[in-house]
Amino acid sequence: MKQYAVGIDLGTTNCTLAYCELGEGNAPVQLLEIPQVTRLGLVESRSTLPSFVYLPREGEFTSEELGLPWDGSPKVIVGTFARDHGAKTPQQLVSSSKSWLCHGGIRRDAPILPQGRGEGPKISPVTGAELLLSHLRSAWDERFGPQGAFLRDQAVVVTVPASFDPVARELTVRAISQAGLGEVTLLEEPQAALYSWLQSAGEAWRKAVQVGDDILVCDVGGGTSDFSQIRVQEREGQLELERVAVGNHILLGGDNMDIALAHVAGQRLKEAGAELDPWQARELWYRCRDAKEALLSDPALTSCTVSVLGRGSRLVGGSITTELNRGDIANVLLKGFLPACGRDEGPQVRRVGGLRQQGLPYAQDPAITRHLAGFVARNNTPDKPHPDHILFNGGVFKAPALRNRVQHVMGAWGDSDSLPSLMESSDFEHAVALGAAYFSKVRQGTGVRIKGGTAATYYIGVESAAPAIPGFEAPLEGLCVAPFGMEEGTGAPLEGEELSLVVGEPAEFRFFRSLHRKDDTLGDLVDCNGVDLEELEPLEMTLQGEGLQEGNFVPVTLETRVTEVGTIEVWCKSTDSEQRWRLQFDLRAAEGS
Repeated sequence: MKQYAVGIDLGTTNCTLAYCELGEGNAPVQLLEIPQVTRLGLVESRSTLPSFVYLPREGEFTSEELGLPWDGSPKVIVGTFARDHGAKTPQQLVSSSKSWLCHGGIRRDAPILPQGRGEGPKISPVTGAELLLSHLRSAWDERFGPQGAFLRDQAVVVTVPASFDPVARELTVRAISQAGLGEVTLLEEPQAALYSWLQSAGEAWRKAVQVGDDILVCDVGGGTSDFSQIRVQEREGQLELERVAVGNHILLGGDNMDIALAHVAGQRLKEAGAELDPWQARELWYRCRDAKEALLSDPALTSCTVSVLGRGSRLVGGSITTELNRGDIANVLLKGFLPACGRDEGPQVRRVGGLRQQGLPYAQDPAITRHLAGFVARNNTPDKPHPDHILFNGGVFKAPALRNRVQHVMGAWGDSDSLPSLMESSDFEHAVALGAAYFSKVRQGTGVRIKGGTAATYYIGVESAAPAIPGFEAPLEGLCVAPFGMEEGTGAPLEGEELSLVVGEPAEFRFFRSLHRKDDTLGDLVDCNGVDLEELEPLEMTLQGEGLQEGNFVPVTLETRVTEVGTIEVWCKSTDSEQRWRLQFDLRAAEGS
């Protein structure tokens, strides 16, 4: 019997774990305090685990300096000390492993992190996520294992960005399995934030919205921005919620703001004759973040001192200081990241260089409001300038001034300057984990469910049988294998003509998705050159079959299934035998049976 409902926010910048007891109707959802090394020789418990992994050199630290309650001599360092110490030696620091999981331009299961040419050890983005999850599992088992409630035996939900493609979802599931969490359910982060609000509101939520209302979940964390739109509908006299739109995965968040402020402060220090080394620059980044939060939380504060230690000095007296003021907040944050813009002003695209270092696909336009305008324009009709309600989430929106700014920018998109109403969050930093735990509890009994399903429409490329023509490729169409909103745990055969599957020789299978084509149905064919299709990572594989020769074409029909955790399986079933082959989006392999 499962004793606890558990929600894990596997965040880009911070991880959080929340839980509540099952079987008790009013059991509160609580946060797990997570033990972690904060300074050499010191272990403290915090409500969040920074999503950083430090790979120490052999002999760099002693076991007494890094020992944890469950591991006296860990091979890697996770959390607060990893983040802080890694600022001094970034070539040994792995950060943003979750963002690397959804980067289709790299081998996400290959040891590529930390980036750069350093000779030290490297790990894959999957391993990075696994190490974070393993730390959370160990922290849980240290607390609840003595009573027999190990994490692998609980009702666990792990959150992912709504925009994660099937590859990123599959790899997240792999990291979860390798971390020893057992069977889990995946939940989109914006939905988790709304579940947290539903829990706080109780039955009063039904009076706060009306049938036909649209709720925008605007989630801006440390490293990413994520938008989802959820509609209030009525079925058999009862209100229900359905996720109707999902935005792109945007690598843009509070860290960008802190770096921009650090650049302003750094210029002032440079003008005063102070040159900062890399460690001091990272320290300046942290201090600017503290100053930003202080200025945004206290309207009476006009300026804030920012200090970093001088080179080689451990004394406060040897520090280098400058100031950030309220004007810097207005110019850098409001004008730079949250500028006023029209509803038809999408994000700006600049010409990129032909060569660049391998790295994450960061957003080119830092204006979060323009990204939001593009999302709203795509998913709302002209007669509805913006969603009716906004639920803010993420550490950025702890500041009322930033919430107010976005609300008024959106309000200006309507003819009557109408403002979308605010749905107040009680905890911007922990809401995703709290909501995931509540959702886990809802899955075990009764409660409000948000209807979701696949966040995009997915297609597999099908070549036309055409004669060879020099200089021309065979026409390619996309066969819809998973319509938008296809529910988890469901599957269906694709009706229509038979296809030919090549076996016995290398073949490439191409996959596509669209966040905007919501009317295509299972089995529909579309032009792969359409502007609304985004090509995903192709699969290169050689399918084998019993009694089949190299280069054979086998007549098959397709069947598709969305698993309980939201990953997609495509099965090719032979019409001449009992053989079938599974095509997966991520592993460059197929399984025959």
